Amino acid sequence: MPRPNTLQGIGLVVLALACFAALDTTTRHISASISLWVALWFRYAIQAAITTLVVWPGRGRRVLLTRHPRFQLARGLLLFTCSILAFFSLKYMPVGEFTAISLLAPLLITVFAAWKLKEKIHPLRWSLLVGGFIGTLFIIRPGTHHFDWTVILPLILVVTNSAFQLLTSQMTKTEDPITMHFYTGWIGTLLASLALPFVWEMPSDWTVWLQLLVMGVLASIGHFLLILAYGRAPAATLTPYMYTQIAFGVIGGWIVLNHLPDQWTFLGMGLIAVCGALGAWLTLHERRLSTEPITS
Repeated sequence: MPRPNTLQGIGLVVLALACFAALDTTTRHISASISLWVALWFRYAIQAAITTLVVWPGRGRRVLLTRHPRFQLARGLLLFTCSILAFFSLKYMPVGEFTAISLLAPLLITVFAAWKLKEKIHPLRWSLLVGGFIGTLFIIRPGTHHFDWTVILPLILVVTNSAFQLLTSQMTKTEDPITMHFYTGWIGTLLASLALPFVWEMPSDWTVWLQLLVMGVLASIGHFLLILAYGRAPAATLTPYMYTQIAFGVIGGWIVLNHLPDQWTFLGMGLIAVCGALGAWLTLHERRLSTEPITS
């Protein structure tokens, strides 16, 4: 029976992923109504404002204290790059398919981490990585009308998101997660503001304004819930549940955008989810074995 804290962590991470899927669906929907760069600015500006209003009264300037300002900047730049790639991917791709491809990142992270630590990589882990790649091929289908230059965007996102997650995992050992969240919000806002004077356009009506507000709120709540989840359960325990975001993405695309993937795409999405969940289970299993006492 999982401990109460672990169950809380699982519940929080599932709620966070529902927020991210809703954010992706809203981004896809709003892409026809306003410049994506303007939407990106609102997404970060609202997150930064909400985080400041919630955190500053209790912490004040202490929230700015960090041992590694360069790493905070690098993390902010990586997340901002991920956001750009995600926003433009969603302009051209359905939500479920985009989500499935982007969730190749955990598979890539575990292989890279093992390689960096000079550990022997289990053959099953290589098989799962290959399986996830085959699932991606089912989705993008090179040589058909499903394949064009836009599928490169989520594939690049997998690499940048992997780097972001690896850096985050290292920083959480010495940095306050709330401080990290504070910096990423404001770094993203400042970066988006650089181009805002050249791309600004006024939202056309109140529904667009509402969607922009919803995007910022969903991003803030989702990232905050994720921080709470990782505070209650280890990443290896929570990673298998990350793949519920594929289901949330498909449901959102169906309800809001009236889109359902075809059978081959469903097969690819399922293959990525199974391989990713098994990869997370393997990581958890290996850690348990490494911590078990040796008896004679």
